[in-house]
Amino acid sequence: MNRRDALARVAIIMGGTVIGADYFLTSCSSPAKDKENATTATKQAPAKEEVFLTPDQVNFLDEVGETILPATKTPGAKAAHVGQFMAVMVRDCYEPKDQKVFLQGITQLDADAKKKTGKSFLESSPAERTTFLTALDKEQQAYSATQPKDAPNHYFRMMKQLTLLGYFTSEVGATQALRYLPVPGRYDGCVPYKKGDKAWATT
Repeated sequence: MNRRDALARVAIIMGGTVIGADYFLTSCSSPAKDKENATTATKQAPAKEEVFLTPDQVNFLDEVGETILPATKTPGAKAAHVGQFMAVMVRDCYEPKDQKVFLQGITQLDADAKKKTGKSFLESSPAERTTFLTALDKEQQAYSATQPKDAPNHYFRMMKQLTLLGYFTSEVGATQALRYLPVPGRYDGCVPYKKGDKAWATT
């Protein structure tokens, strides 16, 4: 599955545009990354790469992703390392304003979980996590539907989009959750489909 097809599928699932899509399609050359590269290029020795998210934050995002796409008969989002995927994509592909919202969202999500359940997100049971994120998803959908043009994006919309994009473009997502044919053969314009068949990762 190429990058453009993956973004189109995520947009269909989410019912709207994918945040950062313009930069995903141009090799993730965001204004923040361009500025960083320009600064680094003027130095004689490259600086040590700054850690955008801590290991604990990456682990937290893995758990959020796993709640969105849990393991069933196929591996879940954690097996695809979506937390690390989010860290790279937000750092390299999001505009500074969206990076700020995303980072604040990690703290906000955990704080809201404590208000709802009396426990942190990681301390909550799988059922409690699912109930909480389902309500949060409804909140972001309502917000996004009436979002003014210049208003910040909802942090959970970013997390959900990146979970879907990271999972279905990963090896486990493409080869186990979807049907994958490394070297496609002839073109078949009409393939029989029966209910329950996996979608194709390759076309």
